[in-house]
Amino acid sequence: MGFGDVIKKSVLEGFSSGGISTSNMIFTLGICFLISAYIYFVYRWVTRSTFYDRNFNVSMSVISVIVAGIILAMQSNLIISLGMVGALSIVRFRTAIKEPMDLLFLFWSIGNGIMCGAGLYKLTLLVALVTTFGLLVLQVVPLKTCPYLVIVNAKDKSKEGEILRIVEKYSKRYRIDSKNIRAQSLDMIIEIHTKEAGSLVDELSEVESVTGASLLYHDAPVKS
Repeated sequence: MGFGDVIKKSVLEGFSSGGISTSNMIFTLGICFLISAYIYFVYRWVTRSTFYDRNFNVSMSVISVIVAGIILAMQSNLIISLGMVGALSIVRFRTAIKEPMDLLFLFWSIGNGIMCGAGLYKLTLLVALVTTFGLLVLQVVPLKTCPYLVIVNAKDKSKEGEILRIVEKYSKRYRIDSKNIRAQSLDMIIEIHTKEAGSLVDELSEVESVTGASLLYHDAPVKS
C-alpha cells in the first residue's frame, strides 16, 4: 500500500467514524440556538440605532443555527464537505453593512455557529462572556462628542469680526468650516465647543445685519 493510499484510507476512515447521532445533532443545534437567542437580546440592548432593524437581528441569530448545521454536515461526509466548499465559494453577498456594530454581531453569530458545529461548547460560552464583557466595558468609556455647528447669515460681510468675537467669548476652541460671500452678504458655518450654545446663538442673532443664526448638534461619538 502506497503513501497516497494510506492518506486516502485515513481520511475516509476519519469521516466514516465521525458519524453524528441524532441526539448529538439536536443537542448541538439546541445549544447553538440558545446562544443565538442570547446574541439577539444583546444586540437589541446594545444597538443605539434609531432605525432598529428587527429582521436583521432575527436573520443574524438564525444564521448561527444554519452555520452549525453546515459544519455538522461537513463533518459527517467527505462528499458533502467538498460540495459545501464548492457551493460556498461561489456565493456573493451584496448587502452592505452600514454600522460597524452590525458587522461585529454578524461575525459573532457566524463564529458561534462554527464553534457549536465543531463541538467547542466551552469555547462558545467563553467567547459569549468575553464579548459581552467587552461590550459593557467599552460602552461606558466616556467619548468626546461632536461639537456644535453654528450657521450664521449676515447681510453685511464687515460683521465677520464681530461675529467671531462673540464666538470667542463663548468658546475657546472654534473652527470655520465654511465661509461664503455673495455681494455684501456673508454665510458662515462655525464648529465650536461650548456649554452655552443657546446664549451664543441668542447674542449672534442680536448683531446688526445678522439675518439668521442656527445651531446644529450631531449626537455621535468622534475619536479626535
